[in-house]
Amino acid sequence: MVRSPLLAVALGGALASAALANPASQDPAKVPAGDYALDKRHASLLVKVPHMGGFSKFTMRFDRIDGGFTYDPATWGATKVTITVDPTSINTGLPDFDKTIVGPSYFNSAKYPAITFVSNKAEGTDGRGTVSGDLTFHGVTRPVVLDMTFNGVGPGVLGAGTRIGFSGTTHLKRSDFGVTTMSQFAGDDLDLLFEVEFVKK
Repeated sequence: MVRSPLLAVALGGALASAALANPASQDPAKVPAGDYALDKRHASLLVKVPHMGGFSKFTMRFDRIDGGFTYDPATWGATKVTITVDPTSINTGLPDFDKTIVGPSYFNSAKYPAITFVSNKAEGTDGRGTVSGDLTFHGVTRPVVLDMTFNGVGPGVLGAGTRIGFSGTTHLKRSDFGVTTMSQFAGDDLDLLFEVEFVKK
């Protein structure tokens, strides 16, 4: 007889805590100024490449991503976001293939130990827009445009701190970055999909 009221209280508290952690706004002007760091536990980067002309899109994931930015709501469009990806963290689900990809024929991670993106402009309204910047991969730097959704800003876990989140996509040609190995089996066009959260320091 006692357990039900206690369970109800516990469940109510859990639901209230969850509600406190929901995004509160998609307005960039309502994001507090300050330094933000990537929440590595809630960040993912997927890469899809056509297999043999397009029978399917082979999907890979990078497991180690880092980054951050300094934010001022008055000049949010000029926010400079820096993201670094460890190429040796590629995960295809096939360990031997992972070793091949990070080797000299593909990523050549011994010579190029980091993939970086540095933004220079953000534009958008109503939670959707683009982020432009420079991507450095395989020793080549080229401009790219990310299609972005700002998922919102709100309190962190249990209402503490500030958290913001984004979803995004972009499309690249690996040949633009000098990676042309096995082009007859793995297509040139890459789809990148990412989900990221940042927390205020």
